[in-house]
Amino acid sequence: MSVELKRKSVLREYTEAIIIAVALALFIRTFVVQAFKIPSGSMLPTLQIGDHLLVNKFIYGIRMPFVGTVLVPIKEPAHGDIIVFRYPKDRSTDYIKRVVGVPGDNIVIKNKQLFLNGKKDVNPHAHYTSEMVLPGNLSPKDNFGPITVPEGKYFVMGDNRDNSSDSRFWGYVDDQDVLGKAMIIYWSWDTDKDLFSWERFTSIRWSRLADIIR
Repeated sequence: MSVELKRKSVLREYTEAIIIAVALALFIRTFVVQAFKIPSGSMLPTLQIGDHLLVNKFIYGIRMPFVGTVLVPIKEPAHGDIIVFRYPKDRSTDYIKRVVGVPGDNIVIKNKQLFLNGKKDVNPHAHYTSEMVLPGNLSPKDNFGPITVPEGKYFVMGDNRDNSSDSRFWGYVDDQDVLGKAMIIYWSWDTDKDLFSWERFTSIRWSRLADIIR
């Protein structure tokens, strides 16, 4: 075999390996797991700005890319799940919130307290930063409902209840817009620090690395 043919053979092997690697990476990102980062404080203190997450995209079934239609059902989002989804007002943007209402649930918020199907919802993750209570005619933040979650929809809220843009303000999350369930924090640091300074590297939150998200 000539040197030229050997070079072509080696080039072909590398090309095939790269194509396979890219295809595998795209498959994993589309159907299995994807990385996301937290840009805002709406899920404080559970998730902090600068947390980087791995999201399980397989847990809610195999979905058709871009459309979101479930091809192979596995399970559905449940109360307490932290999900990543396409923001209903701008589907090019991804949001992350906690599921507080599933299809058929009756939801009422009275003076900040969430009532689910007539019972007070005791959620250890709910966090409040203000004692001020706004009437429902001014804002849905502290007084809302009653509403019944329609089929194929989810009612979501941020854990930082006083500082979260969620279903109280813009409505339900469609099942087809659910991207996956937040699974684990693989990286976290204080993004307020200068990216190119030594201070940024000393701001790594080592205690949060590998934390399972609940």
